[in-house]
Amino acid sequence: MSAIRTLLADDHALVRAGIRALLRDIADIAIVAEADNGRDAVRLASELTPDLAILDISMKELNGIEAAAQMKAQSPGTRVLILSMHTTEDFVRRALKAGAAGYIVKDSAPLELTMAIEAVMRDETYLSPRVSKSLLSGIVDGRAAPGGSSLDGLTPRQREVLQLVAEGRSTKEIAYALEVSVKTVETHRAALMERLDIRDTASLVIYAVRNGLVSAEGPRDPE
Repeated sequence: MSAIRTLLADDHALVRAGIRALLRDIADIAIVAEADNGRDAVRLASELTPDLAILDISMKELNGIEAAAQMKAQSPGTRVLILSMHTTEDFVRRALKAGAAGYIVKDSAPLELTMAIEAVMRDETYLSPRVSKSLLSGIVDGRAAPGGSSLDGLTPRQREVLQLVAEGRSTKEIAYALEVSVKTVETHRAALMERLDIRDTASLVIYAVRNGLVSAEGPRDPE
């Protein structure tokens, strides 16, 4: 059996190093690329078509959930495993809806990472034991949690704009990152503010933090 070609994406170098060390102890794993943001992860997945992508959620430029959705559209053969500190039902539901095959929490035992990888590579869905089993059965059967998230009312592009605004990017910087016009960014921003009934940037940032689109540490300077 050939090695599982794996893409690893997490915005913290030390975390990536730790996961990399764990993966070395798992037979038949070959890390073909690493990324520190969701946008690069999507690009690398499209270029390399790895068998597996292990993604954090709270990454700059494009969070792991949005990255998972884009990967599944562009590289449908790549299985996505979310490895995150977030344990609430909403994050798990959104990740599976985006196409993730598994979701494990970062404080899981190393053995669980092995179990999760083995499961998703068998085309099974894997959730950490800390996540409710009823949640999994409900989502797999199409019975989404009642109410859902207000993020579901935004388009994927509006969610991208929201994250970049919350990270402190200017309209021109967002336009450059998304390869669209400044006017298009302004239109998306106005639409998402209307949809969320938010009137100022500070409130957008608070909303983005509460929904895990950006870290509570605040915007980071571009590298």
